[in-house]
Amino acid sequence: MTHARGRRISARTATMLVIASTIGTGAFTTTGLLLDDLGGAMPVMIVWALGGVLAMCGALAYGELTAAMPENGGEYALLSRIYHPAVGFVSGWISLVVGFSAPMAAAAIAFGAYLEPLVPGVDSKLWAIGLILVFSGVHATGARGGARFQDAITALELGLVALLAIVGLALGEPSRALELGRGSLGGLATSGRLAVGLVWVSFSYTGWNAVAYVAGEVKDPERTLPRALLGGTAVVTCLYVALNAAFLASAPPSVLAGEVDVAQVAARHLLGPEVGVVVGAVVAVGLATTVGAIAITGPRVYEQMGLDHPRLAWLTTSRAGARGPVRASVLQTGIALALAATATFDALLTYIGFTLAISNALTLAGVFVMRAREPAMSRPYRAWGHPWTTAVAIALSVWMTVHTLWQRPIAALVGLATIVIGLLLYVVLSERSDLGGRVTRAA
Repeated sequence: MTHARGRRISARTATMLVIASTIGTGAFTTTGLLLDDLGGAMPVMIVWALGGVLAMCGALAYGELTAAMPENGGEYALLSRIYHPAVGFVSGWISLVVGFSAPMAAAAIAFGAYLEPLVPGVDSKLWAIGLILVFSGVHATGARGGARFQDAITALELGLVALLAIVGLALGEPSRALELGRGSLGGLATSGRLAVGLVWVSFSYTGWNAVAYVAGEVKDPERTLPRALLGGTAVVTCLYVALNAAFLASAPPSVLAGEVDVAQVAARHLLGPEVGVVVGAVVAVGLATTVGAIAITGPRVYEQMGLDHPRLAWLTTSRAGARGPVRASVLQTGIALALAATATFDALLTYIGFTLAISNALTLAGVFVMRAREPAMSRPYRAWGHPWTTAVAIALSVWMTVHTLWQRPIAALVGLATIVIGLLLYVVLSERSDLGGRVTRAA
């Protein structure tokens, strides 16, 4: 099924969308928490590298699936086709609450916290709410220039992050990033702390699959989708490793450990308090691009759910010629605003990473399922290194979820409860005729 609005997203915008969706809150907050939990810089760098491996292997698999089935909806559309509409519906529910609204709120909250010192007297919550409203409004209505604006601000973000990495590595002490710290790598791995650290880092990499959610609007999807997924993820992985090595080089571990605003702390220690304020502004730009990217991608999932489920038809765009899913955007904006007004980022981190790992692992396994069930399906792109690269991504996802259940049971149980609620909603909202069938789509 080709999306009604046609294919408007270019290869450049698709790649920028992956980058903008990924670089955000976690990149500027996670390393301090990891240092406190893992006790050394080298384990922190290993976890960041593992996160890149997981994202790159995942991008290879998603490239094959989305090129073969290029339509909006991301995991929702893919899992409905691969397994059953119920599985797809639950993944769409997870996307709404965990994959998009919560990260949008978290990024907006962090944006307000970083911007508050620059504009004294304005509450950080107001900045967060204003940012969500502005980007959601621009992308929901499909205002002309929205994509160009997103491209421009993402390019600016890339330059600023690269500058942070270069300055930190050039003026700091890079050898600090190789310090093992307390304990051994083997002990950290068997205790599950590395796995939980990967859950936190996987939140930072969330967004590498962003273009899958707007696949139905991408020009020349067979070529563009794999290139955007792989190219965008490769750029982000390199930047993340360099950026966090720069943070670790800029200050001793004892100064950074436990700090959420690790970018500002590192900059203050290396270059002074005035530069710390400038770095805060740089981070705020990055967080703004994340909110903008989520405003584009998330509503396409809910709109597709509205097209497939009559009782959710109100999520579809009602205005002729509309360029964005207005009602779906309003729903996401409302949830994000509620979370931004009431929640804190650190309370969401493990919950988001754990729940999304389950959805991603099911999608990755879909490469095996579709190759076995539909070997004759047209596959313009075939995942490089499959089955090994796909198996590595699945194994890392399973490793994360199992150890999170053991190490962080409350957050994991909340994630499992979210899945159960999604199944109940599917039973309530779906017509009886849908319960035993599989969604049929044009490849």
